[in-house]
Amino acid sequence: MTWFNRFIVHIIMVIVLFSASNIQWGGNHWKNIIEVDGKGYYAYLPAIFIYKDLNFSFFDSIEQVHPNPSIYYDYRATCKGKICNKYFVGTSLAMAPFFIVAHSIATIFGHENDGYSKIYLIAINLAAIFYLWLGLFYLKKLLLKYTTEESLVSFILILIVFSTNLFFYTVREPSMSHVYSFAFITCFVFYSKKYFELPSVKLIFVISCLLGIIVLIRPVNGIVLFSLPFIANDFKKLKEGVFFFLKKYWLVFISSAVFLSIVSIQFVIYKIQTGYFFIDSYGSETFNWFGSHPVDFLMSYKKGFFIYTPVMLVSLFGFKFLYKNNRFEFYCLSSFLLILIYVLSSWWNWWYGGSFGTRVMIEYYCFFAILLLFTMQAIKTRIQTIVLSSALILTIFICQIQMYQYRYYHIHWENMDKEHYWRNFLRIDLIGKGINLNKDLLENKL
Repeated sequence: MTWFNRFIVHIIMVIVLFSASNIQWGGNHWKNIIEVDGKGYYAYLPAIFIYKDLNFSFFDSIEQVHPNPSIYYDYRATCKGKICNKYFVGTSLAMAPFFIVAHSIATIFGHENDGYSKIYLIAINLAAIFYLWLGLFYLKKLLLKYTTEESLVSFILILIVFSTNLFFYTVREPSMSHVYSFAFITCFVFYSKKYFELPSVKLIFVISCLLGIIVLIRPVNGIVLFSLPFIANDFKKLKEGVFFFLKKYWLVFISSAVFLSIVSIQFVIYKIQTGYFFIDSYGSETFNWFGSHPVDFLMSYKKGFFIYTPVMLVSLFGFKFLYKNNRFEFYCLSSFLLILIYVLSSWWNWWYGGSFGTRVMIEYYCFFAILLLFTMQAIKTRIQTIVLSSALILTIFICQIQMYQYRYYHIHWENMDKEHYWRNFLRIDLIGKGINLNKDLLENKL
C-alpha cells in the first residue's frame, strides 16, 4: 500500500473533484455555488476587475440577470453613509487567480463575462478544491512530524475530509471562507513548527505572510497565535524561538510591516468605499463575552460540533495520550482549544446562521487531526485498534448521510432540535420516497 499512502492526497482530490462536478456543475446546480455569505466574499472580484465599483451598485442588475430567489442575499451594508461590503476581502484574494483565469477565458472566447455566469462559478468551486489540496498537502507533512506511520496519516486525512463538514464546504458551498482558512492555518501551523525546530529569518517572513492572509480572511482567526506554545512542543523551544525573533529589532519591524501590509488591504478598500480607513461593517453583530454558549456550540442538536462531526468527539481521547507523554503540549493545546471555543461561541449568533454543523471550526481541523493521531497512537492491542478504526469509519457514513439529508432539507439549516434530529436520524431511505419527516421545519420559505 506504499503507493496509496504516497498519493493519498491526490486520491482524495479525485473523489472530491468527481463529487463537485457531479453535484454542482450540471443543469442549473452551478447557480448555487456562490450563495449567502459567499456572495459577499466573492463580490470584491467582479467589483474590482469588471465593474470598477467597490460600492457594488451592480448588485441589483446581477440579481435580475441571474435570479435565484431561494438564495437571494444582500451582502451590502451602510457605513458612514456609504455602501460597503459587509465581509472581508481575504477570501477574494485567495480566489483571485481562479477568477482571473475564468474571466480571461470568458472574454477571449466570447462567453458571458459579467462575473456571474457558469464559468466563473465553476472556477470558484475549483478554487475551493485547490485550497483543500493545499491544506491536506501540508496537513500530511505536519502529521508526519508526529509519526512515521504513513498508513495512519492517510487514514486521518480521509477522516478529516469525509467525516467532517470540510467536504461539504469544499463541494457544496465553496464560496464560504472556511476551506481557505483551513488551508492557510494548516500551512501556518506547519511552518511555525518548522520554525521552532530550527529558527530562521526566512521562516519568520513566511509565517508573517501566512498570518496576514489568515487575518485578512477572517480577523478572528488571529486567535491561532495562541496555539504557538503547543506548536513549539516544549518550553525550551518556545523560549528559543521567541528570543530569536525579539533580539533582532529589525526583524520584528520588517515582519510586522509584512503582516500589516497584507492586512491593510482591507483598510484601503474601506477608504475607497467610505472615505474612512476604519469602519465596523458588521454593526450590531458582535461578540457577547458574558453570554457565551460553549455547551450549545459543542453539543446542541441545533448546530453542535460533536453532534454533526462525531469524529471530533473521538479525537478528544488523544488528550489522554498527550497527558502521559508531554504535559506541556497537553496544557497548551487544551488551553488553546478552550479559548477558541469560548471566543467562537461568544458570537451573538453562536450557531452561525444557516449551515451544516459548526462551520467555524473547520479552520482548526489540523489540531483535531493531531489529536486523532494521538488517539490512534494510544491504542495498545489489536482488538482495540479494530474497534476504534471501525468506530471512526462509521463516522464517515454518519457524516456523509447527514450531509445528504441536509442537501434535501431533511436536516434543517438552522432550526434543528432533539426531536427532529432523532426522528430523522440516518433515514436516507425516505429521500427517494419523497417523504420528509421534518417538513414542519420548512414552513418558512426556503
